[in-house]
Amino acid sequence: MIAAGVRAAFVASQLAAARMVAAKRGLIVNISVWAAQKYGGNTIYGVAKAATDKLTADTAHELRAHGVSVVSLYPGLVRTEAVLAAGVFDLSNSESPQFIGRVIAALAADPNAAQRSGQVLVAAAVAREYGVTDVDSRSPRPLTLADV
Repeated sequence: MIAAGVRAAFVASQLAAARMVAAKRGLIVNISVWAAQKYGGNTIYGVAKAATDKLTADTAHELRAHGVSVVSLYPGLVRTEAVLAAGVFDLSNSESPQFIGRVIAALAADPNAAQRSGQVLVAAAVAREYGVTDVDSRSPRPLTLADV
Protein backbone atom coordinates (compact mmCIF):
# COMPACT_ATOMS: atom_id res chain seq x y z
CA MET A 1 0.00 0.00 0.00
CA ILE A 2 2.88 2.35 0.62
CA ALA A 3 4.91 1.34 -2.45
CA ALA A 4 2.03 0.93 -4.87
CA GLY A 5 -0.25 3.59 -3.42
CA VAL A 6 1.58 6.48 -1.82
CA ARG A 7 4.75 6.16 -3.87
CA ALA A 8 2.74 5.90 -7.08
CA ALA A 9 0.80 9.05 -6.18
CA PHE A 10 4.06 10.85 -5.40
CA VAL A 11 5.79 9.81 -8.62
CA ALA A 12 2.73 10.56 -10.75
CA SER A 13 2.37 13.96 -9.07
CA GLN A 14 6.04 14.73 -9.60
CA LEU A 15 5.86 13.88 -13.31
CA ALA A 16 2.60 15.74 -13.85
CA ALA A 17 3.76 18.75 -11.85
CA ALA A 18 6.75 19.29 -14.10
CA ARG A 19 4.45 19.82 -17.10
CA MET A 20 1.86 21.76 -15.13
CA VAL A 21 4.41 24.15 -13.64
CA ALA A 22 5.72 24.85 -17.16
CA ALA A 23 2.14 25.55 -18.28
CA LYS A 24 1.45 27.59 -15.12
CA ARG A 25 -1.78 25.68 -14.51
CA GLY A 26 -3.08 22.25 -13.62
CA LEU A 27 -4.99 20.06 -11.21
CA ILE A 28 -3.64 16.97 -9.46
CA VAL A 29 -6.25 14.74 -7.82
CA ASN A 30 -5.19 12.07 -5.34
CA ILE A 31 -7.77 9.43 -4.47
CA SER A 32 -7.96 8.73 -0.78
CA VAL A 33 -10.59 7.48 1.68
CA TRP A 34 -11.96 7.99 5.15
CA ALA A 35 -9.44 5.47 6.52
CA ALA A 36 -7.04 8.42 6.61
CA GLN A 37 -9.12 9.87 9.44
CA LYS A 38 -10.75 6.85 11.08
CA TYR A 39 -9.70 3.23 11.56
CA GLY A 40 -10.52 1.50 8.30
CA GLY A 41 -9.80 -2.18 8.77
CA ASN A 42 -6.04 -2.31 9.21
CA THR A 43 -3.17 -0.07 10.22
CA ILE A 44 -1.19 0.09 7.00
CA TYR A 45 -4.27 1.00 4.94
CA GLY A 46 -4.97 3.96 7.25
CA VAL A 47 -1.32 5.02 7.24
CA ALA A 48 -1.19 4.91 3.43
CA LYS A 49 -4.35 6.99 3.07
CA ALA A 50 -3.21 9.51 5.69
CA ALA A 51 0.11 9.78 3.83
CA THR A 52 -1.79 10.45 0.60
CA ASP A 53 -3.70 13.28 2.26
CA LYS A 54 -0.46 14.73 3.66
CA LEU A 55 1.14 14.41 0.21
CA THR A 56 -1.81 16.40 -1.14
CA ALA A 57 -1.52 19.17 1.46
CA ASP A 58 2.25 19.58 1.10
CA THR A 59 2.27 19.34 -2.68
CA ALA A 60 -0.52 21.92 -2.86
CA HIS A 61 1.58 24.24 -0.70
CA GLU A 62 4.65 23.85 -2.92
CA LEU A 63 2.79 24.19 -6.23
CA ARG A 64 0.34 26.97 -5.34
CA ALA A 65 2.68 29.72 -6.55
CA HIS A 66 2.95 27.93 -9.91
CA GLY A 67 -0.78 27.84 -10.60
CA VAL A 68 -1.13 24.12 -9.87
CA SER A 69 -3.87 22.87 -7.54
CA VAL A 70 -3.82 19.58 -5.64
CA VAL A 71 -6.73 17.90 -3.83
CA SER A 72 -7.55 14.59 -2.20
CA LEU A 73 -10.89 13.19 -3.31
CA TYR A 74 -12.84 10.64 -1.26
CA PRO A 75 -15.25 8.41 -3.14
CA GLY A 76 -18.15 6.70 -1.42
CA LEU A 77 -18.93 3.02 -1.85
CA VAL A 78 -17.88 2.28 -5.44
CA ARG A 79 -19.56 -0.54 -7.33
CA THR A 80 -16.33 -2.27 -8.31
CA GLU A 81 -16.27 -5.89 -9.38
CA ALA A 82 -15.08 -6.89 -5.89
CA VAL A 83 -17.86 -4.97 -4.15
CA LEU A 84 -20.49 -6.45 -6.45
CA ALA A 85 -19.09 -9.98 -6.10
CA ALA A 86 -19.06 -9.75 -2.31
CA GLY A 87 -22.85 -9.40 -2.29
CA VAL A 88 -22.87 -8.06 1.27
CA PHE A 89 -22.99 -4.30 0.75
CA ASP A 90 -26.03 -2.05 0.73
CA LEU A 91 -25.63 -0.47 -2.71
CA SER A 92 -28.48 2.03 -2.33
CA ASN A 93 -26.01 4.92 -1.92
CA SER A 94 -23.19 3.54 -4.04
CA GLU A 95 -21.32 5.13 -6.93
CA SER A 96 -20.34 3.76 -10.31
CA PRO A 97 -16.61 3.71 -11.12
CA GLN A 98 -17.31 6.48 -13.65
CA PHE A 99 -18.79 8.84 -11.05
CA ILE A 100 -15.51 10.02 -9.60
CA GLY A 101 -14.22 10.72 -13.12
CA ARG A 102 -17.21 12.97 -13.72
CA VAL A 103 -16.46 14.80 -10.49
CA ILE A 104 -12.80 15.24 -11.46
CA ALA A 105 -13.83 16.61 -14.86
CA ALA A 106 -16.09 19.17 -13.14
CA LEU A 107 -13.27 20.19 -10.78
CA ALA A 108 -10.85 20.54 -13.68
CA ALA A 109 -13.31 22.76 -15.55
CA ASP A 110 -13.86 25.06 -12.56
CA PRO A 111 -11.85 28.29 -12.96
CA ASN A 112 -11.94 28.65 -9.15
CA ALA A 113 -10.56 25.18 -8.38
CA ALA A 114 -7.41 26.73 -6.90
CA GLN A 115 -9.47 27.82 -3.88
CA ARG A 116 -9.80 24.13 -2.94
CA SER A 117 -6.11 23.33 -3.29
CA GLY A 118 -4.73 21.33 -0.37
CA GLN A 119 -8.17 20.18 0.75
CA VAL A 120 -9.73 16.80 1.26
CA LEU A 121 -13.01 16.68 -0.69
CA VAL A 122 -15.87 14.19 -0.68
CA ALA A 123 -16.75 13.30 -4.27
CA ALA A 124 -20.52 13.20 -3.74
CA ALA A 125 -20.48 16.62 -2.01
CA VAL A 126 -18.48 18.14 -4.85
CA ALA A 127 -20.86 16.51 -7.33
CA ARG A 128 -23.83 18.18 -5.67
CA GLU A 129 -22.13 21.58 -5.87
CA TYR A 130 -21.52 21.18 -9.60
CA GLY A 131 -24.75 19.34 -10.45
CA VAL A 132 -22.87 16.21 -11.48
CA THR A 133 -24.84 12.97 -11.50
CA ASP A 134 -23.79 9.36 -11.82
CA VAL A 135 -24.15 7.37 -15.05
CA ASP A 136 -27.59 6.24 -13.87
CA SER A 137 -28.59 9.89 -13.22
CA ARG A 138 -28.58 9.34 -9.45
CA SER A 139 -26.92 11.68 -6.98
CA PRO A 140 -25.21 9.72 -4.19
CA ARG A 141 -25.52 11.15 -0.68
CA PRO A 142 -22.17 12.52 0.54
CA LEU A 143 -20.73 10.40 3.33
CA THR A 144 -19.38 11.93 6.51
CA LEU A 145 -16.88 10.64 9.04
CA ALA A 146 -19.81 9.50 11.18
CA ASP A 147 -21.16 7.39 8.29
CA VAL A 148 -18.06 5.27 7.83
